[in-house]
Amino acid sequence: MEIRFFGTGTSHGIPVIGCECNTCTSTNPKNTRYRTCVHVLYEDTSLLIDVSPEFRLQAIKYKLQRVDGILFTHAHSDHCSGLDDIRRYNELQESAIPVYGNGETLLELQRKFSYIFRQTQEGGGKPKITLAEAQNYQEFSLGGVSILPLPVLHGSLEIFGYRIGRFAFITDVTEIPEQTFACLQDLDVLVLDALRHRPHTTHFTLQQAIEAATRISAKKTYFTHMSHELEHEETEKTLPESMYLSYDGLCLQV
Repeated sequence: MEIRFFGTGTSHGIPVIGCECNTCTSTNPKNTRYRTCVHVLYEDTSLLIDVSPEFRLQAIKYKLQRVDGILFTHAHSDHCSGLDDIRRYNELQESAIPVYGNGETLLELQRKFSYIFRQTQEGGGKPKITLAEAQNYQEFSLGGVSILPLPVLHGSLEIFGYRIGRFAFITDVTEIPEQTFACLQDLDVLVLDALRHRPHTTHFTLQQAIEAATRISAKKTYFTHMSHELEHEETEKTLPESMYLSYDGLCLQV
């Protein structure tokens, strides 16, 4: 299984508009972060976890040729705003693309992208997707890939993380339920939300992420959804062994 990080930034992305901090003005490409999106290639099945506002640019940069399904963690704009660009894959593949999420996520997608679900003039086309509601802790198969939805709390909002084999992806989290912790054992790679050092009402701080990652004890942990307060090189020097900051373009074999 191949995991490629298309985007590792928080909702503002990095550089942040109008900011002159060291991270935003850095020449290190690891400090340039598009909004969160991950590509999973499992044998011949090509999956996305979330579709960021920069998805078109990400797809071109990383030469994404096919999308067999999309796993949404939730429907906040920084995680779903690239959905319209999926229509190009409808053309290439001549088929609709299945979209998975919990019930609230799918309802919000229908509200935000209402034109997809009602009769309108085609114009340049619109995405053709099928909605499939995933259930907490109930494994499902997509293209022969077994996927386990794992509920976590994003502030007061229940969203999904996902486990695929020995890989798990959890973003935008403030609390991991005990049952979800139990489903995160024996991982080779964990990807986990780590926004910044200061407390936040809807995200793990870096320290909270380290504590959760220590408890989960994956072979390797990569932090994501990072703000400009976490400069890549300086922050990574402070991390415990087997923990790293992800960066746009990072490719892992699991």
